[in-house]
Amino acid sequence: MADDRKNLPTRSSRAEVDGFLARLKAAPRAGPGGGRLIFAMDATASREPTWERACRIQGEMFLAADGLGGLSVQLCWYRGLDEFGGGKWAANAGELLQAMHAVHCRGGQTQIVRVLRHAAAETRRQRVAALVFVGDCMEEDIDRLCHAAGELGLLGVPAFMFHEGRDPVARKAFEEVARLTKGACCPFDAASADQLRDLLAAVAAYAAGGRRALEDFGRRRGGAALLLTHRFAGGR
Repeated sequence: MADDRKNLPTRSSRAEVDGFLARLKAAPRAGPGGGRLIFAMDATASREPTWERACRIQGEMFLAADGLGGLSVQLCWYRGLDEFGGGKWAANAGELLQAMHAVHCRGGQTQIVRVLRHAAAETRRQRVAALVFVGDCMEEDIDRLCHAAGELGLLGVPAFMFHEGRDPVARKAFEEVARLTKGACCPFDAASADQLRDLLAAVAAYAAGGRRALEDFGRRRGGAALLLTHRFAGGR
């Protein structure tokens, strides 16, 4: 049998990015300013290189939300046999970076259902504008995953799923989670780290200030960010 993974791109194409941002544009969000965003990561052994990369770029989320009423980010992660963490809400990049550096990747299976249920519990306490998840595989029952995603979708929390690598099972599962929550799924690899940075920043800008804030962010940032947000200003 042919390896289907060869047909799956690792770097996000322009069409995929456009589709991602189109879903972002349509996603519901809380009132203006003071957005709350859950930043969830797979901290199993295979994620160690990406974890370090995410540590370097996470500050872009706060920069994108600066002046829009602020952004609070909660780091959420899983690893090992049954370890799961959902830390305190960080109000700046330094706090989030400190929390990320305190986590070390360990071998184990995925716990994405737990991430979705955690996001649902958090938004029942206080509105969460969006969930961002970064991972490379899915080792859980797809029906349980979709059920948890559907419940999160009913609460109005879009999940933005960033998929590293070429695992077709994970890709399909992440796309289903995005569909059920009215979020979006976008692949990336080491060659598209800058694109990941800009997409994370775009989600943060939208969580903090909505569609207009996202368009303003693209104009201020220029370059790749301007291209990524161009369709929000009325063109491709």
